[in-house]
Amino acid sequence: MTDLKQTCKIAVVQAAPIMFDRATCTAKAVDLIAQAAEQEAELIVFPELFVPGYPYGMTFGFTVGSRNEEGRKDWKVYYDQSIVVPGAETRQLGEAAKKAKAYVSIGVSERDAVNGTLYNTNLFFSPEGELITVHRKLKPTGAERVVWGDADKDYFPVAQTPWGVMGSLICWESYMPLARVALYQKGVSLYISPNTNDNPEWQSTIQHIALEGRCYFINCDMFFTKDMYPKDLHCQQEIQVLPDIVCRGGSCIVDPYGHYVTQPVWDKEEIIYAQLDMDKVPMSKMELDVCGHYARPDVLQLTVVDR
Repeated sequence: MTDLKQTCKIAVVQAAPIMFDRATCTAKAVDLIAQAAEQEAELIVFPELFVPGYPYGMTFGFTVGSRNEEGRKDWKVYYDQSIVVPGAETRQLGEAAKKAKAYVSIGVSERDAVNGTLYNTNLFFSPEGELITVHRKLKPTGAERVVWGDADKDYFPVAQTPWGVMGSLICWESYMPLARVALYQKGVSLYISPNTNDNPEWQSTIQHIALEGRCYFINCDMFFTKDMYPKDLHCQQEIQVLPDIVCRGGSCIVDPYGHYVTQPVWDKEEIIYAQLDMDKVPMSKMELDVCGHYARPDVLQLTVVDR
């Protein structure tokens, strides 16, 4: 692998979106990027679907074999608040990354510029303000499939950074063993995981992945509450039965040995800062390199159709 810059100052942003409001979500992201820049962060990471929020608990009127008009209206609100990539919002975020002189990773609901499909997407911006990668979630999880489509391109894009290769898998994509290997094959040093996964078992998963991939696992979850949902949605009964804290967070950083660099943060908004020792990445590969000396390509091979 290529030489790495020895340290990386990272900011993991566990924040609440402004639900169903792309303009205000984007403005909040710009403000948080500026806050992290004041602390000299070189890499700033946001959760899954930060723009315009994760519609946890909503069915949009879908049941097996049928839909209803009220749910369709709520879906149209979410559709309208999703963003075209590239577009006005990505320009704002790119400008914020440039001012911060930092790499920025952020999750968005992407509205396709041609067809009527939404995608759960993660974006990387460079310190020059360029949109450098667009990654669409391969397989929306469970009932997410009635909101977002399967990725039709942008499967495993990575960014070349001073700290090595940076890639992302969104939430439960990390439960897909072959998807993880697709990133490992590209030599990922920084494994970015924007997600909405606050169950305790997830913490075991992320420690395993960091240990398996010999990479830093950046676990970025969001925190939001029931009272943050818009009051003019049609399916208020679905929202009212949710717990007061809908997503608890749990954002943290795990090093290539599977140890916490920062402990999980629960039940609040917080920007988590850390100085990553990038020497740990090559050092950790001395005895385990799953796509190098600890591989058996004569026995096991992964073929990736990467668009």
